[in-house]
Amino acid sequence: MFQINELVVYPAQGVGRIERIDSQEIGGTRADYYIVRILSNSVTLMVPVKNARNVGLRHVCSLRSGQEVFESLKDRTDFTGYTGQNWNRRYREYSEKLKSVDLSDVAYVLKELFLIGMDKELSFGERRLLEQAMTLVSMELAFSLGRDQAAVKNDINEMFADVIMKQQEKLQKAK
Repeated sequence: MFQINELVVYPAQGVGRIERIDSQEIGGTRADYYIVRILSNSVTLMVPVKNARNVGLRHVCSLRSGQEVFESLKDRTDFTGYTGQNWNRRYREYSEKLKSVDLSDVAYVLKELFLIGMDKELSFGERRLLEQAMTLVSMELAFSLGRDQAAVKNDINEMFADVIMKQQEKLQKAK
């Protein structure tokens, strides 16, 4: 399914590279494992070859899919806001979406948290989820679109410049 040196995505961890395929005996059973090094933090994962699809290991999205996800970030018409929805429920929902095998789910969390920040100051947990979503989305889009991750992050931040500026103005008023 995957080859050595191939770029893959592991849900909630991000883009990694298959370093090798090892055969190991664990609990009396021999199995093959992909050894995946996550590029953003150098964490090494052992993913059973037989179970790779079930855990969500997949190829980096295509150029077309990457462009569609990037464009979807610009569209704010599907933003429903957070009124009446408690933080615990949103946190669970967003955490699940960050584990999704679909990059558009992760991008949805990124966009939602940016837009929620327009109306209120994000909590520590919300900011953490926003940073995680930004890392996951920008890294995969960088590989998908053949661009630098910092440039992709910059473009995303520019899409939400009005929100970021509004947050900064609120902070200035609070001081």
